[in-house]
Amino acid sequence: MSGLFNSSIGRKLLMSISGLFLVLFLLFHMSMNLVAVFSGDAYNAVCGFLGTNWYALAGTAVLALGMVVHIVYAFILSFKNRAARGNDRYEMSARPKNVEWASQNMLVLGIIVCLGICLHLSHFWYKMMFAELAGIENEIAATDGTAWMQFYFSQPVVAVLYIVWFAALWFHLTHGFWSALQTLGWNNNVWIDRLQCISCWFATIVCGLFAVIVIGFFFGLFPIFG
Repeated sequence: MSGLFNSSIGRKLLMSISGLFLVLFLLFHMSMNLVAVFSGDAYNAVCGFLGTNWYALAGTAVLALGMVVHIVYAFILSFKNRAARGNDRYEMSARPKNVEWASQNMLVLGIIVCLGICLHLSHFWYKMMFAELAGIENEIAATDGTAWMQFYFSQPVVAVLYIVWFAALWFHLTHGFWSALQTLGWNNNVWIDRLQCISCWFATIVCGLFAVIVIGFFFGLFPIFG
């Protein structure tokens, strides 16, 4: 077990597997949010169905644990790498060839992603699932997810912060997704270009739809069917 944490392969494997939890989190929430685009009542029904059911709580706990492992270990590895390089990191005058901008700034992008997750949890998870569990009464019902989206996304500052979050997510995913799959074994010359393409499309579709949802609620375009 210690080899998983001490070897470079083990560290990459742990980062890859835990990073896929973020992918699942985004896919699940993007699918849910798309319901709100078409029908507020349908979205609220989904929120009510999930609510405080044990499987919703268990799924949330598993995803949260995976993301926490990914985030904490990413910071540990970043500081270890910086310590190992020492002063050598200041001698680099230009970015290495064929190295993406995102791969050189994953720590900064990761910090923005973490802050965005905290913002999202404070707006929705705390006001909805946690409020329902704890019996907290807010100005909006815990199960009225559509009203919460309208409330937050109609605020210019909040909307901009979410767009910045989605932009950081896009850069993080375009590099992290294909890198994770490569670490897990899809690393031959045939698949590397395909994985990069798939990652780019995945990140663009998911983050683009998230951004469209925020912009649509900001301008009062959603839900389409009330």
